[in-house]
Amino acid sequence: MGIKEMLNWARVPSILLLGLVYVAYVLIGGVIFWKLEGDLGEKDIDRLLLSKKKLLTRYTCLNQEGLERVAEVVQAASKVGLSLKGNQTSDGFWKFTSSAVFAATVVTTIGYGNMSPSSTAGQIFCVFFALFGIPLNLVVLNRVGKYILAIERNVSDFLEGKTKRRKCTRFFVHLVSYLCGAVLFFVMPMIVFQLQEGWTFSQAIYYCFITLSTIGFGDFVADSNPDKVYPDWYSVLMASWIFFGLAWLALLINHSIDILERLNTHCRMRWGGQKPEEESGSAEGENPDTQVEEEDENKKPPIIQ
Repeated sequence: MGIKEMLNWARVPSILLLGLVYVAYVLIGGVIFWKLEGDLGEKDIDRLLLSKKKLLTRYTCLNQEGLERVAEVVQAASKVGLSLKGNQTSDGFWKFTSSAVFAATVVTTIGYGNMSPSSTAGQIFCVFFALFGIPLNLVVLNRVGKYILAIERNVSDFLEGKTKRRKCTRFFVHLVSYLCGAVLFFVMPMIVFQLQEGWTFSQAIYYCFITLSTIGFGDFVADSNPDKVYPDWYSVLMASWIFFGLAWLALLINHSIDILERLNTHCRMRWGGQKPEEESGSAEGENPDTQVEEEDENKKPPIIQ
């Protein structure tokens, strides 16, 4: 099978169209968040800088009251992404790039918690943005996952025609795809985060999994340290890594679920006395995302009993 047939089989144009809709939706959301929260964030920064100046002028030797006031200023500054070290100023969290990344974390349900809309208009918009964005995100991830499965299957079919070893070929293709995904979405980002954020490798790989699994604790958040100046490409790289990494990890989780279902089916058939037809039908119906993978099994001629 040639490359052209592989791309036509996977329906690349429809995926690209849906992807463009997805990217446009996230960018529009980022612009709206930027406009709704940006002006308020600038006012908060000016007010906090004035409070900091008055605080340092008034309390030359801090007592308990002064320490509490300092803590209040630090806490308020951390909510808008302002650094209190030195005399440099900062744009805060609600820049366009960080707003776009925030919009991506909303529709992917990661929700770090380090930044959130504080204006009434921003909070109301966040509700409706997530209401329509989360289903759109799930549809796009599902389509991208099936597209990846289609590529894996076509490569597997091509190699099977050369080697005539079906099971070994499929195992090899899956293994290579998993290793490439691990390098692309865990090892390389781990190195980037170690360089840009100053994290250890264990902290970086922890952050990678917590993010791509949409757990999003918020204890480690990239591109959010107000004491650092990040390059412009960093936010774009972050958003792209989150999207494609989510699709890859979701595919990996679906494969793991499929393996567990097959093991469960085998155990029930062996020790539970159930018929293969009953259990195989239920197992395949519970995992629609692996339908492309299961089509190879359906090509076999039925066994006459």
